[in-house]
Amino acid sequence: MNKYFLTIAISLLAGVAKTSAADPYNLPIQLDYALIKKAVVSQLFTGEGGAAEVWNDKHKCSFLKLYNPRISGEGGQIKLLNDVQAQFGTALGGQCITVLAWDGALETFQQPTISADQSVLSLPVTKANAYDRQGRQLTIDKLQDLIKRAAEPKLAEVKIDLNKSRGDMERTLTGFLPKENAGEIKKILATLKFSGAEANDEGVNIKLAFDAPLKKAAPKPEAPFTEAEQKQWQANWQEWDGFLSKAINQAASETQSQELRDTLTEILLESRSAFQAGLKAQSPESADPVRVFFTQTWQKLAPQLRTLAKELPEIQGLRYMTFIAATDVIYELENIGAPFGLEVSSDGLRRLARMLMAGKQQAEAK
Repeated sequence: MNKYFLTIAISLLAGVAKTSAADPYNLPIQLDYALIKKAVVSQLFTGEGGAAEVWNDKHKCSFLKLYNPRISGEGGQIKLLNDVQAQFGTALGGQCITVLAWDGALETFQQPTISADQSVLSLPVTKANAYDRQGRQLTIDKLQDLIKRAAEPKLAEVKIDLNKSRGDMERTLTGFLPKENAGEIKKILATLKFSGAEANDEGVNIKLAFDAPLKKAAPKPEAPFTEAEQKQWQANWQEWDGFLSKAINQAASETQSQELRDTLTEILLESRSAFQAGLKAQSPESADPVRVFFTQTWQKLAPQLRTLAKELPEIQGLRYMTFIAATDVIYELENIGAPFGLEVSSDGLRRLARMLMAGKQQAEAK
């Protein structure tokens, strides 16, 4: 889950403008339950057969395992339903003698909670109910106590800790932004905190607060590409085009979805013409081809990727869900005034393309 927020934060700060004045912002981010489930599974359900082994004795004659998690929202809380397998036994003569074996279900309600310093989001258990296979509530005191001592704390271990992410964020951002912005990046990262978290029927709505430049840096026109730059861009684009084509084939093959392959291929073809048009001079009265491309593309692509993420194994699906959320953040930032100078436009494309080409030249010169 921390890796997810590293991606989100990079989306927030990648275009930071140099300034000494700042203004607080609250950015809403919706974490779908599909994403939360994938994060929970990747952190806790790592045992044999996808189980979460929350407790066992040294002989493994006694154990408590959770598996097959289902997650939803109910009454403003996260509802997590797990199948349970429990056993109490004793080791005798090199064998386990089973004293009690129980199968059932554990239902927990967990409340998104922000720490006092607003840097950690946790999911403590507020209520737990255990039922047998016939739906009858658990009445075995010893097992109830074990669930309270072992299962509930384990389920509450999933956390998002901004303190643990700031160092990675800073190293990642300063790696590709101008060195003179390093101080500003560090200051802004220090202000990043949680300002709200509410569970709803679709997921958890989180608000990230941060101090952004007080005034949006006025977008500066970026000159159209020269003929020499056009040639350099074409050479670089051929490399990226090949990479994207392979990525499309991989994404489509992971679900055997011809519809997804067709959609992605169509988008790649459209990007070629849209980007080429964006690099050239345009009539002031015409619609910006880059902005039109991104707006229309995301409307087509997001539903496809959401479907893909639900069909894939946990880690692969998490990758796609993270990309979806990060892109949603970019659009949300523009809606609140692009405080970091983030610009989805032809000018922004030219600026980014020149940075990429310059970076490639520097790398080749080393």
